[in-house]
Amino acid sequence: MKINKVGVVGAGTMGSALAQKFAQEGFEVTLADREMSYIERGLSGIREMLNQGVERRLFTSESVEKIIGNIKGTSNLEDLKACDLIIEAVFEDFDVKTNLFKTLDNIVSKDTILATNTSSFSVSELSQAVSKPERFIGVHYFFHAAKNRLVELIPGEKTSEQTYQAMKVFSVLSGKDAITTKDVYGFAVNRFFVPWLNEAVKLLDEGLASIAQIDKVCMRTFGIGMGPFALMNATGVPIALHAQRTLEHFGPSYLVSSLLEKQVESKNNWDCSGTKEAVVDEKITQKINDRMLGSVFFVCSQIIQEEVCTPVDLNRGAKIGLRWRKGPVDLMLRSGENETKRIVENFSRIYAESVPNVDATKWNMEFVTLTKNGKNAIITMNRPEDMNALNEDVMKQLHTKFTQAETDKDIENIILTGSGKAFVAGADIKFFVKNIKTNSIDKIENFTKYGQDVLNQIDKSEKKVVVILNGMALGGGMELALCADVLLSVPKTFIAFPETGIGIYPGLGGTQRTRERIGEGLAKYIVYSGKMLSSKSALAMGLIDGIISPSEMYDMLEGRKELPNKLTQNLSDDLKSIEQFFSEKSVAEILTNNSEEEFSVKMKKTLSYKAPIALILSEKLISQAKGPESELAELRTIFSTEDALLGLTSIGKKVAYKGR
Repeated sequence: MKINKVGVVGAGTMGSALAQKFAQEGFEVTLADREMSYIERGLSGIREMLNQGVERRLFTSESVEKIIGNIKGTSNLEDLKACDLIIEAVFEDFDVKTNLFKTLDNIVSKDTILATNTSSFSVSELSQAVSKPERFIGVHYFFHAAKNRLVELIPGEKTSEQTYQAMKVFSVLSGKDAITTKDVYGFAVNRFFVPWLNEAVKLLDEGLASIAQIDKVCMRTFGIGMGPFALMNATGVPIALHAQRTLEHFGPSYLVSSLLEKQVESKNNWDCSGTKEAVVDEKITQKINDRMLGSVFFVCSQIIQEEVCTPVDLNRGAKIGLRWRKGPVDLMLRSGENETKRIVENFSRIYAESVPNVDATKWNMEFVTLTKNGKNAIITMNRPEDMNALNEDVMKQLHTKFTQAETDKDIENIILTGSGKAFVAGADIKFFVKNIKTNSIDKIENFTKYGQDVLNQIDKSEKKVVVILNGMALGGGMELALCADVLLSVPKTFIAFPETGIGIYPGLGGTQRTRERIGEGLAKYIVYSGKMLSSKSALAMGLIDGIISPSEMYDMLEGRKELPNKLTQNLSDDLKSIEQFFSEKSVAEILTNNSEEEFSVKMKKTLSYKAPIALILSEKLISQAKGPESELAELRTIFSTEDALLGLTSIGKKVAYKGR
């Protein structure tokens, strides 16, 4: 089922944000509420937020008008009749929600999906209000819904697989990263996040630490910009109280702090002054960490034990939805099984709770998934919280999944794509920096050699390999994509080889497969310059074979549309001249050229910002064209340079390379 027209009921903060986001992504949106004055206020808020985006150069004035034009306001629920999907975003009152769904049930067609954005009620119980509960599902969005990419998908007891799959696709097309959870109170993220807030208040009430000390330690431990008290102030202290009340039935540790109740009664925010200056000694830090980590580890161990969601979705929820630098599973892995057990057991003892199972073998996270659809195998790079960046774990999982698909006799085509905003946004920079600083270049060499072996397997596979770029493809991501027999992209894709700008060169075959696909001159142009290419520019060069819509992408993934073959692209005169320029001129000639010709001047300036050694080695590798393995010979040289460390630790900043 394809979703084109979306209804949102409730024009408050959440409903307006959802309407804005869906309209931004090109959907026709009907925003409904009881009175047109509410609609007008909601639309005014949307326009204000979009105009702020214009000031930050995220939108143009023209695009703002187009987005607003995609939204129709109404106070008549009958106007929702043509919608493929209707999302309820009214306030948290069970009777109000059920009465709304009863009304909608009498208006919409039998194929319309009805969804609740509840954060506290049972999806299955709410679904009893409609005649077709198989078309009912929970979709829990996070503040601010126009910006926050996370959504929890919560199938009810009778939700059909078709409805669930349609909402997974809709989540992607509407710019969201979805995790799936069971229909339990708190779902996944609020189940551990809200008790974490509540635990901070208990620590304060017990006099173990001050607000400033608790916030400061939590900011450092959890890798966040605001501590629990500052977060409650930002989102509303009463919201924390209300959310915690819905979880109290889980056990004694979930009981609402009496101090939190008093704070809500006072109608005041917490006094978070002095956080930066707070002095926290080792003993207090340990006490705070034991309780705050204890709360998270205890609840998350329950979630994993109860199979509410997968460990990877649990981690993803914190990193995307809450913007934690490290998710709960990351933190447990960092602590290790024994230390995690100690923390959980101590926490359980405080509240006389049963100790949940702490088993590190249950913490494995799947970052590359494999599904089969008839003769097609679909491999998805599924680490959107880190832009699907390649690291050792991801590369091993890619190797495993591809081998499974390749050795399956029923599979004829292997399709690679990604989840979230990126196909693969390069390799994990932290891995390189860590090993340069510890003088462990051999680890970088080993990772690159293994990565080349995996990509060579993909490149040489006898099965048809199709890559569909769902978003950004940078560096190693594009090197992976170039192993395809057919390379397609959606319109919003951006492609680049940024390596020379960060002190290194493409090392997973990028200098070789790029030349094979588009020729020596154009390969040098995009590798030297690091130019960000749109999908149209990449198609014009022959770097990709076609541009498809997101809907066509899913038609191909689900077997409704045949996979195309590789195309031959005829270069424009402009591209032919660029190809000739870089084929004829060396890096040294470009940098010392005194020509006043516009393109020469531009390229001289562009290359002057790149790392000199990286440029020279890229030139050598592309010119010699000895195959991907030739890139391995220069790895130790490039990663031992001062420029490499400077570039890799200065992503997004202007740096002056020394050529050493």
